Amino acid sequence: MPSPLDPAAFVSVLSPAVRQAAAIARALEGTVPNRPKDGEPTATKAALTIADTASQEALLVPLFEHYPFVGLDAEEDTPSVRRFPQGGEPFVVIDPLDGTLRSYLDARGPYAVIVGLVRGGRVDAGLVALPREGLFFDAVRGRGAHASRAGGIPRPAALHPGGRRVIVSHEMPARVCAALVERGYEPVRGAGGAIAVAPLVPGVCAGLRLAPAAGGISRRGRIGALISQEAGAVVLGEDGKPFPAELDAPARALVLASTPAQARDLLDALAAG
Repeated sequence: MPSPLDPAAFVSVLSPAVRQAAAIARALEGTVPNRPKDGEPTATKAALTIADTASQEALLVPLFEHYPFVGLDAEEDTPSVRRFPQGGEPFVVIDPLDGTLRSYLDARGPYAVIVGLVRGGRVDAGLVALPREGLFFDAVRGRGAHASRAGGIPRPAALHPGGRRVIVSHEMPARVCAALVERGYEPVRGAGGAIAVAPLVPGVCAGLRLAPAAGGISRRGRIGALISQEAGAVVLGEDGKPFPAELDAPARALVLASTPAQARDLLDALAAG
């Protein structure tokens, strides 16, 4: 059995499950209806499909098989959730289908499958899949990041500074998008998990996430930031300082870029909005 304290083993164990979850989501895309959850404050948070629940179970079954003692912060209330202990560390953050309403059901930009291992209040390992693009990313803190395509072998993740697209959050003000266009970029909307690995996506040089002021960047939206950082991307907060490593540190914006110059452009555009 892999060591519970070995993030690299965690990535090795969960990688096939992430690929399976991505395959489930992709196979069901365009065929499943929205069955909104009760009690959520917004339509975005309430959105739920059978793809969400099936993908989450595909992740939780192998997680429980190898790591039944970890805490769990899972997006959906599926049967396997109750098998895990409540609270404590290490714990695992899971979003089986990030961007259900706008990116999955409405097909507005990339959606993501997200898994993160948290120890000591920070993400020590992360896996993010972009099912529609057929891309898979993972990283272990201090050990670099990897990227692969469906059926491919993971290789060191690469940045794409020559791209001009910037994946931005669906909530991004039009003025910020206009400022990006003025600077020669092409903003495209996408889910938070996709934004967090945006500099690693071919044709995309950067990502810009702006969360509602009250909520800040969610835990799920931060998992991919470790992957981008380990790949060498510039990862900053709204103030232009390095994005905090602590998972629950307050942060309203997430800025990711292939180069420092691109990061400055994003910060300037954000300020213009």
